[in-house]
Amino acid sequence: MGQLTINLPATNRPATTGRMIMGIVNRSSTRIAFGISAGALMASALGGCSQQSPGSQPERKTGKPLKIGMSFQELNNPYFVTMRKALEDAAGTVGATVVVTDAKHDVTKQISDVEDMIQQKVDVLLVNPTDSAGIQSAIQAAHAAGLPVVAVDANAAGPVDAFVGSKNFDAGRISCEYMAKAIGGQGEVAILDGIAVVPILERVRGCKEALGKFPGVKLVETQNGKQERDVALSVSENMIQSHPNLKGIFSVNDGGSMGVLSAIDASGKDIKLSSVDGAPEAVQAIAKPNSKFIVTAAQFPGDMVRIGLAMALAKKWGATVPKEVPLDVKLVDAAQAKTFHW
Repeated sequence: MGQLTINLPATNRPATTGRMIMGIVNRSSTRIAFGISAGALMASALGGCSQQSPGSQPERKTGKPLKIGMSFQELNNPYFVTMRKALEDAAGTVGATVVVTDAKHDVTKQISDVEDMIQQKVDVLLVNPTDSAGIQSAIQAAHAAGLPVVAVDANAAGPVDAFVGSKNFDAGRISCEYMAKAIGGQGEVAILDGIAVVPILERVRGCKEALGKFPGVKLVETQNGKQERDVALSVSENMIQSHPNLKGIFSVNDGGSMGVLSAIDASGKDIKLSSVDGAPEAVQAIAKPNSKFIVTAAQFPGDMVRIGLAMALAKKWGATVPKEVPLDVKLVDAAQAKTFHW
């Protein structure tokens, strides 16, 4: 089993750093790289920190609370809504304020949002990029301003201090392997792709690798559903009409998968659907008897942002943090769907 260690200096940090950062991640159940839990990571990182009372807050010396900034690629998605709530809850436990912006998938707006947060003098910056390459100038500006910068869910080009995200290749691989087995290792399948960011690209790559292990499974089409329900519905209707023998569809996210499910149900055909995310609506659909939606590879958005915030705060107080913290994903089928939730 591997080791991930953060060495936090005894100077340049509040005395309550250990308790504060452990308080942020202690609800995280996700397994990270090499099978070490998030809590174990931070315990190892902060083992020498002072343990004062939970009521102690690091801002008391200056009378100024920490200000945490986070720029989201979008907030019209339950996945990111869950992430935002977890961030705000975690910030509340340490008496910090939060500045949140929604780029609405517009990289120009996201750059402007980050520049505004720099002017507002946030203490740390979390970025969920809508364009991994396009956001680089904003990352450079934040770095030049002395801000710890952590990318969450999708990595960003530029001097990012750490990246916390799911093992998206694994997500695509296990989701498509499950689907291929569900159709008996035989038949035509299709992929509903999404926007060209690294997590989506990795899911598709993992899916294709899994499908390649089943000689009887043929990938007949890949189309872009833009990860949106209405677009996915229209695209998948066309795919089903174009391929009357279609047996399975992999959707790169649960939002799009709900549109795919509508198209499958309307067709009356036995087409199996697999996806990625673990969104509540998708989990509910999977739990229904005889559902064509058979599995999703669930991520843990709350854990992801809590660990991202912990990395940013540790960096702020002088730690050497890992460049990447990959989080495991979990298969959720009909049996798991009865109890699973973000």
